[in-house]
Amino acid sequence: MSDPTPKQRPTRQRSALVEALANCQDFISAQDLHARMTEDGTRIGLTTVYRALRDLEAADTVDVAQAGAGERLYRWRPAGRHRHYLICRACGSSRPVDSEVVEEWAGRIAADSGFAAVEHTVELTGVCIGCQPTTGEGKLPSCPWSPDWETPRHRAPGCGS
Repeated sequence: MSDPTPKQRPTRQRSALVEALANCQDFISAQDLHARMTEDGTRIGLTTVYRALRDLEAADTVDVAQAGAGERLYRWRPAGRHRHYLICRACGSSRPVDSEVVEEWAGRIAADSGFAAVEHTVELTGVCIGCQPTTGEGKLPSCPWSPDWETPRHRAPGCGS
């Protein structure tokens, strides 16, 4: 875990946020992170949480995913490199995936097109083994692009549940 970035003023609140985010194994929304921190006794405003997450994103120390309803989800980046994840649509748990193919493809596209500073976003969602219904139990949760999809609002198992 690292200290707040040089752009950020090192405060107890920001340090507590970095620690709470680093202790969360899965992606979490700003609202859920704020709720978790206040439940644990940390006095921090929701605006401060949003600002700190924005600064951490700018410093490239968090990975960001987009939930189906457009909500941004954050995960502390343990390594210094951008990663891709497979995220469960039902419970929000996530697993890193081998992203070398994506990185190589993005590099080739940049080189072939003559573009510089190319960025990419890859969202992989599925239903984890723990959330898959057994035979006859029902249907799988819908995909994020389907109109009936809702963001999981409970905490993922790896994040202080």
